[in-house]
Amino acid sequence: MATAAHRNATQSATSRGTTATRPTAPVALGLALAVLATLVWSGSFVTSRALGDSVPPVQHAFWRWVVALAAVAPFGARRAWRQRELIRRHLGFVALAALLGVTVYNTLVNQAGVTTPAANMGMIMAASPVLMALYERAGGVRLGVRRVAGLAVACAGVLLLVGGDGASFSAGDLWMIAAACCFGSYSALLRRRPEGLDGAGFLFTTFLVGTVLLLPAQGVSLAVQGGFQPTPGTVWPLLYVGVASSAVAFFAWNKAISLIGPTRAGVVYYLQPVCVALLSWALLAEPTGWAQAGCMALILGGVVLGAGARR
Repeated sequence: MATAAHRNATQSATSRGTTATRPTAPVALGLALAVLATLVWSGSFVTSRALGDSVPPVQHAFWRWVVALAAVAPFGARRAWRQRELIRRHLGFVALAALLGVTVYNTLVNQAGVTTPAANMGMIMAASPVLMALYERAGGVRLGVRRVAGLAVACAGVLLLVGGDGASFSAGDLWMIAAACCFGSYSALLRRRPEGLDGAGFLFTTFLVGTVLLLPAQGVSLAVQGGFQPTPGTVWPLLYVGVASSAVAFFAWNKAISLIGPTRAGVVYYLQPVCVALLSWALLAEPTGWAQAGCMALILGGVVLGAGARR
């Protein structure tokens, strides 16, 4: 009898330990996936800037998603077909997600890249986490003091990075602000993804719908601007944004949202202006200095503070 009681006590303690540690793994995975998506997307801003003079923005977006669709098809097409009835029932949600995250968002980013430095693009996109947090709070989610503080610290770093270093703004920055609003809305929308809808199937479907929605604009761009010359300097960047920045990064980001929510993922997203500034300095010779380095450190501190456990 004593042995049985001891066994029950041991099992209870083990169960409590397992319950206590179980949430840690999904959170760690979610943060890692958010970091991965943020790092990969940082390169896409540099690519948008680099292709601004050689590939029209709409054609850049269209071929990006054609490549992404081909990359995701082996994993997602069959799953999407199996869930076609579920997708049909929630077609409005899928179409809105495709419009915001695929059709409009990247087209606006590419349009901004024609006149806006890549570093500015990354800084302006840092408005997205604030919008994500506002959406989540409006949905009744308690954000916690630590997360709000991290959001505020990182946001202050971004504002100083933009204003304190004398960053010059162009008309293209308005396109980037609109892109940030689209991405924030898309990320918040992911929280309402229909239960049971497979991640790879959802990704394939949104890529397909978003590409179809781009077809009219692609036709107008070809008629008015003409096509672009396929060279290694245009094809390789398009392959990068199609495979890495679309197929890989969107899957990672969508999964991160499902694990840790848009607000915590949004705090991690503040790493993007840091990554973009470093990449644009290394690859495009865009200037950076000590003031920017200090602001980047502030952003990193806010990310570390806000990405931790809710308090």
